[in-house]
Amino acid sequence: MIVRFMTCASLFLTCLSLGESAKILGVFSTPAKSHLIIHMSVMRALVEQGHDVTVFTTLPLEDKVKKYRHIQVGLPNMLSKEKMVEMAKEKVEKPKNFLFEYQDILPKMLFVSNYTINSMEFKSLLNESFDLVVLGYFLNDFQLGIAAHFKCPVVVNFMIQPFTQLLDMSGTPKEISYVPNLFTGLQQPMGFTDRLYNFVYSGILEPVVYKWGEWQQEKMYRYNFPESKYPSLSEVKKNVSLVLINHHFSQGGLRPLPPGMVEIGGIQIKEKPNPLPEDIKEFLDESKNGVVYFSFGSHVASGSLRPEITKAMFNVLSKIPFNVLWKWDDSAPVPGTSDNIMYKPWTPQDDVLAHPNVKLFISHGGQGGVVEAEYHGVPLLICSFFGDQHANKDLVIKKEFGRGFPFKTLTEEIFRKEVLEILENPKYSENIKKFSSVYRDRPMTAKQTAVFWIEYVIRHKGAFHMQSPLVHLNFFQQHSLDVLGFLAVSLIVLLKVCCVFICFIKRKLSSGNKLKVL
Repeated sequence: MIVRFMTCASLFLTCLSLGESAKILGVFSTPAKSHLIIHMSVMRALVEQGHDVTVFTTLPLEDKVKKYRHIQVGLPNMLSKEKMVEMAKEKVEKPKNFLFEYQDILPKMLFVSNYTINSMEFKSLLNESFDLVVLGYFLNDFQLGIAAHFKCPVVVNFMIQPFTQLLDMSGTPKEISYVPNLFTGLQQPMGFTDRLYNFVYSGILEPVVYKWGEWQQEKMYRYNFPESKYPSLSEVKKNVSLVLINHHFSQGGLRPLPPGMVEIGGIQIKEKPNPLPEDIKEFLDESKNGVVYFSFGSHVASGSLRPEITKAMFNVLSKIPFNVLWKWDDSAPVPGTSDNIMYKPWTPQDDVLAHPNVKLFISHGGQGGVVEAEYHGVPLLICSFFGDQHANKDLVIKKEFGRGFPFKTLTEEIFRKEVLEILENPKYSENIKKFSSVYRDRPMTAKQTAVFWIEYVIRHKGAFHMQSPLVHLNFFQQHSLDVLGFLAVSLIVLLKVCCVFICFIKRKLSSGNKLKVL
C-alpha cells in the first residue's frame, strides 16, 4: 500500500513538474568553446529542472545523452579551424587593447551572428512558439530581435563581468569614479591617476567607439527585423528581463547591481567532479610529487604560439620534479617529449583542477579557468593575451593567488623562476585556498541562482517590475543634464531678473535724489 502511494505521489509530482515546464530556446552563435561551456551550464540546469529546452549553436555539443533538442549550423569558411588559428596567432603576436580589437572583432561577430539566424536550420524554428529566449551575448545586440519575433521575454547570458553594452542593457550605473573598466586592468581602490585614466577611457573613448558599434548593430537589426513588423532595436533592448553574468562580487570589481543583473560566477563548476578519462586519472593519481596543469584555453591554438617560446617552456617543465599535463592541440607538433609530460588535445579542465594532486595551473587568464582555479584552490601562473585576460592576471597577482609572465620576451630563466616561485613558496596556495572558502560561501549555488531567476522571469511574464528605471532614460536624463540645464537657465533668468530689479531701484533712487536737490 505504501509502495503504491509513493509511486502515485511520484507520478503526480512528475506530471506537476511537466505541467509547469516552459519551452525555452537558447541561441549561442559565437564560435567559442569557452563561451559555450558557460551558456550550456545554464541550459543544462534548466533541463535538469524539467524544462523543454532547444539549443541552437555553431559548435558541437559533447553530451552523450542529450535530454534537450540540439540544432547546430555549420560555420562559414571564414571561421574554419585554419582561419581561427591565424586570427589567434595575430592576437598573440600583436596584442591590442579591447577598444582597438573591438573594431576587428565586431564585423566578424556580426557576420557569424547574421549567418546563423539566416540559416535554414534556424528558420525552421520561426513558426514555433517559445516562453523564453536565452541569448548568449558577445557583440550580437541585434539578435535580441529573436525574442521580439517570438513575443517572449529574453534573458541575456554573459561569460565574464559586464562591460558597457550590458550595463546599458540592464540599467546598471557605470560609477566610473570608483568602478574600473573591465579592459583597463585597473583595480580597486583607484588613486587619482587611475581614476583619471578610467574617466578618459570609460567616459570619452569608449562611448565614441561603441557609438560606431551601435550603428553597425542597428543596420544588422533592420536587415533582419524590418520596421514594418518589429519594434526598434532601442525598444527591444529595453525589454531585456534579466542579465546573467559569470562573476561574483568576492572576485573584486565591486559595483551596485540592479535586480535585473544577477551574478552566477562559477556556474560551469560541478559540485561533484565527473570521473576523469582513465589515462588522465592514472597519470594524476600516480603523480606523488604533484602535477602542473598547462592550458591556454580554446582561443589560443598551439599553432599560434612561436616554437622557440614553447621550446623554452618545455625545457623548464621537462626538468622539474613534477608531472605535467599539457593541453596541446593538433595545430602544431609538440615542443618535445619527456617522461613527466602528458600532452592531450582536450582536457576536462574543471575535473582536472579538482584533483588533489594538481599544484599549479599555467593559464592564459581566461575568466572560466581563473574561476575554476579559485574554486578548487589551485595557484595560477598567467600569460595573458587579449580581452579581459590582462585584468584577470592583474587581480590574481594583486591578491597573491599566483604570478604572471610575458610571452613575447619569455626566456627559460624567467619561466623557470616563475614556476619554481609558486611551487616552492606556500603563500600562493594558502592565499587561494582561503579565497576558495569565501568564493563557495553563498546562500544558493550558481546553478540554483540561475534557475530561480530564469523561472521567476517566466512566472511573472518578463518580470519587468524588477527592471532598472535607468533603462528608460536617455543620455541627458541619466546624467541629469536636463535638470542641470533647467537649473542653469533658471539661475541665469533669476540673475537677470535680479539685475533688472537692482537697476530699477538704482534709477528710482537716483531720480529721487535729483528731485531733492532741485
